[in-house]
Amino acid sequence: MDIEKDEEDVPPTRWENIVEFIMFRFRWLFVVPFLLPLSFLFNTVFDIRNRLIHLVNSAPNAHVRKVNYIQEQLKEWNENGRKTKLVNARPGWLTMSFRFPLYKKNATKIATDKLFDILELDVERMTIKVEPGVTMGQISRYLIPRGYTLPVLPELDDLTIGGLINGCGVESGSFRHGMFQHICEQFEVVMSSGELRTVGPDPGAKTKEAKEGNSLFYAIPWSQGTICFLTAATIKIIPCKKYVKLTYKKTSTLNEMCQSLTTDSDRFADNVDFVEALQFDKNKGCIMLGEFSDGPDTDEEVINPIGRWYKKWFYTHVEDLINKRKESVEYIPLRDYYHRHSRSIFWELRDIVPFGNNVIFRYLMGWLCPPKIAFLKATTPNVLRKLYDRSHVLQDMLIPLENLEECVTLFDEEVEIYPLWLCPFYLKYQPGLMRLKNATSKMYVDVGAYGVTTKKGYHHARTTRTLEKYVISVNGFQMTYADIYMPKAEYAEMFDRTLYDWKRTTEGCLDAFPDIYDKICRNNRR
Repeated sequence: MDIEKDEEDVPPTRWENIVEFIMFRFRWLFVVPFLLPLSFLFNTVFDIRNRLIHLVNSAPNAHVRKVNYIQEQLKEWNENGRKTKLVNARPGWLTMSFRFPLYKKNATKIATDKLFDILELDVERMTIKVEPGVTMGQISRYLIPRGYTLPVLPELDDLTIGGLINGCGVESGSFRHGMFQHICEQFEVVMSSGELRTVGPDPGAKTKEAKEGNSLFYAIPWSQGTICFLTAATIKIIPCKKYVKLTYKKTSTLNEMCQSLTTDSDRFADNVDFVEALQFDKNKGCIMLGEFSDGPDTDEEVINPIGRWYKKWFYTHVEDLINKRKESVEYIPLRDYYHRHSRSIFWELRDIVPFGNNVIFRYLMGWLCPPKIAFLKATTPNVLRKLYDRSHVLQDMLIPLENLEECVTLFDEEVEIYPLWLCPFYLKYQPGLMRLKNATSKMYVDVGAYGVTTKKGYHHARTTRTLEKYVISVNGFQMTYADIYMPKAEYAEMFDRTLYDWKRTTEGCLDAFPDIYDKICRNNRR
């Protein structure tokens, strides 16, 4: 399929323009009265269900039954001659990608979509074992009251463990701890043969079994479920405190932002636990430095529970602060801090509910926000999807921190969407798809652009190709939940497929799972 010609180069008719305008500007007429209450009800019911599961501690036994059923499905598929590709049974509208997968149409769907429980908290080993469908919202509700947290806990409530492992996860604690995959200690997986394995990193592996488990552990991150089915993960936890002391530092030029962010991203700093930045235009930005805290020492210091329904959307609150003063300090409840971008879905909600940050709306209906991303995706009409195809940007580019200034300049020239999310992270040198070309670890930064652009000359396919080529040129990576237009040869240049291809060959995956490129490329997403 010629994407560029079929979907973007054909101009919309006048009637289509009118319908698109109405659907885009007045989508809130459906979202506010229907999706907001539905999302709130879903979250409430699911939270009650989770509390009951924890109360009776039924998750471990149920996990065994669910994994056995997955193995039975795979046994039947093998007995029938392995005639189709294997995929998980999770509906396309539940994924965090804006697109719907086409590769699932004629595949055998395996029931991993029932794996959404927390299984075990081990405070002696400082780990938590969870199923892949567990969300960041579940994790933070469960761990924080017990005095623990994940070293890397990505911001949006609905991000899942499986998505963050098979895909990617970066958060403001990543400047010290790395990506989400770097805090994982073990994976429980089911192979296409139906074999259940538990694999983990073992630097001193000597036996054949240990070496195979070691290599499989490193091959799974970013693999999009094309090697095995993840059924559980054991993840590191760390002690936490009740608050985050957050310092907001205004930057007035792009060069100042890049230099200050580089200095502030010292992973060995004693008094910094979180680092992120927002770039509000080509010059103005804000760097936010957080540290775990027990709370204010004096009455003059401010506690700001930013997660409450009537509070301003976080990114607008940040911009208000830096418009008033060069530096500010607040104490934020820890869970509010972690999910600071959830209520406004970063800043995507401003295009869906334009008045969502209005003080009257926040006080009257803010307690229903946000709408579930999955519900928004499932109810996006085709006519509005065509508009998004032409003008909606949803990209995260991971580049060396030293290249940040030229990268932001390129985003400004090609896309011009603000704010930009800037999140530094420590990229460890490890085997796998994210292996660096030079045998050394390095500080990278996630440049995230989200929203509808009005940039003249913007073309979704051609502009994305420009960004992809730049990212490859600086040894960067593109998050693969987003639209991928690069050809397969360029994908193999951006990512190191050596270990991935070897494990697919030796583990009998070639006829069992789609190739990763066939899952992520734009041609196989609608």
